[in-house]
Amino acid sequence: MKIAVLGYPNVGKSSLVNRLASSRDAVVHERPGVTRDRKEVPTDWNGRDLTLIDTGGVDLTDRDQLARQIQEQARAALLDADVAVLVVDAKAGLRPGDHELADLLRRADVPVVVAANKVDTQTDAPLVAEFNALGLGEPIAVSAAQGLGTGDLLDRVVELGPQEAQTKEDEQVIRLAVIGRPNVGKSSLVNRFLGDARVIVSPLPGTTRDAIDSTLSFEGRTLQLIDTAGLRRQSKVSESLEYYTTLRSQRAAERADVALVVCDATDGVTAQDLRVAELAMRSGCATALVLNKWDLAQDVDLDHERARINSKLRLRPRALTASAKTGRNVERLLVEAVALAERRSGRIPTPQLNRFLSEVVTARQPPARRGHRLKLLFMTQTGERPPRFSVQVNSRSRVTRDYAYYLENRLRERYRLEGIPLLIDFVERRQRRRSGARAAVA
Repeated sequence: MKIAVLGYPNVGKSSLVNRLASSRDAVVHERPGVTRDRKEVPTDWNGRDLTLIDTGGVDLTDRDQLARQIQEQARAALLDADVAVLVVDAKAGLRPGDHELADLLRRADVPVVVAANKVDTQTDAPLVAEFNALGLGEPIAVSAAQGLGTGDLLDRVVELGPQEAQTKEDEQVIRLAVIGRPNVGKSSLVNRFLGDARVIVSPLPGTTRDAIDSTLSFEGRTLQLIDTAGLRRQSKVSESLEYYTTLRSQRAAERADVALVVCDATDGVTAQDLRVAELAMRSGCATALVLNKWDLAQDVDLDHERARINSKLRLRPRALTASAKTGRNVERLLVEAVALAERRSGRIPTPQLNRFLSEVVTARQPPARRGHRLKLLFMTQTGERPPRFSVQVNSRSRVTRDYAYYLENRLRERYRLEGIPLLIDFVERRQRRRSGARAAVA
């Protein structure tokens, strides 16, 4: 069941969403207008799965372009919801903006609950009665800060919503994070994937403030798209709000299976693009770089950019071109994302790995120390997401970093593991018999 949480700017919608979900998924700041896109946050109550849709503050009299886009996002959330929660500020009292939103909600085809927020003590309770004038039923006093009344609110929401129990699908969802520097076209690319203005797009950098999840069905697979705020250099993160939005982008990479690092093709692949890609790969997700705005990149040497990526990034992610504006190669990006997710979670049979190991040793002999040569005896895959391999050797001390990298690079080439983090454990044969000790090379 989906619940749209709407209200005038700065009434505490995101704080209430975080309280109801027992999380910190929604960005909260004392500055009004922080939330802009609609963000879905999962929770549950008395055995029912709920999805809270946090929205930006709606002031229907504000005709600014960004404000109008926020209003459209809120209307879209309302159309997608089973129940709407109108959040009002009990301490500020009834305002004209509350009446305008109430008129909008009365025309909507969903039940509405009024949540009078900021009732932090019992002495504030009488303030709630004023909101009966909205004509949406008896308001419920809540405090996002203290947690008061939130159980009553969820009880009312569940009572008004559809009563049939939802069944969860068993299919594997691919989590795809779209990350990158500010203003490189991440939100435009997500909207192009979805065929819908799901997230707000503006020429102003920093428009996206949160990690926004959307669901897409593609070639029989379900993808969870995560649009994120732009990642600046650490020295450029100058205020607390930007710090927390950056932190959420990093967490989005940590929970993703695949990351598309979006670059501005007209700038080429910058040092910050490479840092963002490193962050994604350190998080354990498969990664590809996307040179967006390719329709504008007339003088960019793609071969040069790819060679630079391979020389700077050890995991050698692929560099793809696309244009969110024209739609060029956009579907190809999704094909590549699905393929990366499958290779990240796949298994390579042990006989294949041992044939590969034999070929690698034949092509380049392992190093020798003090007259004793390293021997690679056996190889198998021990894990996935990301892949992990074990190589049995006669002596761990003879494994050099150079030869370990050589083995890793040949493994990537053979099994198309470019951009996929992997681990190779070199296990000494005698140690395995005694204790199974391992040395990880990453």
